[in-house]
Amino acid sequence: MSNHRHFIIYKPYGFLSQFITNQKKGGKHKLLGELYDFPENTMAVGRLDVKSEGLLLLTTDGKVSDFITTRGGVEKEYYVQLDGAITSEAIEQLQNGVEIGFDGKKYMTKPCKVRAMDTPDLPERSKKIRDARHGPTPWISVTLTEGKFRQVRKMTSAVGFPTLRLVRVRVGDILLSNMQVGEVKEVEELV
Repeated sequence: MSNHRHFIIYKPYGFLSQFITNQKKGGKHKLLGELYDFPENTMAVGRLDVKSEGLLLLTTDGKVSDFITTRGGVEKEYYVQLDGAITSEAIEQLQNGVEIGFDGKKYMTKPCKVRAMDTPDLPERSKKIRDARHGPTPWISVTLTEGKFRQVRKMTSAVGFPTLRLVRVRVGDILLSNMQVGEVKEVEELV
């Protein structure tokens, strides 16, 4: 029997996906440890940038983390609010893969699932997003198996529709549904 512990969390906007910071002045961002008393050696499985929200997995088991982030081909689904009325051509480009910058190099994203969707039932974000009075702000669902640094944001910008809001709603079979912003649940396993 494993002594490892696993958690799912609804990461709020404005939080870093980490427990300590290397910033010299303490930093202006909040850390995950402010939400729950996690055990020593807990790590985020993948990350969500400070402006992103949603499902974040945490574990004390490095092998589980490695499987989900790099080896397992585990799907991650995001609901993405866009700046501008996305076209079917742009959706097709996203599905087929687009060129983005990563570590100073060009990178072609892998094919993924993308679909237009109705406005999802999500909690209001703590920092207001501009509303539709300034132009359309539709939503799409993006499901991918990779996760480069700010990949979804870079992908939508590459096709001309910058991301206004990004919420991860699923990792593998684990869903964000019925969780409150900032809520933490301990679970038996992640995969």
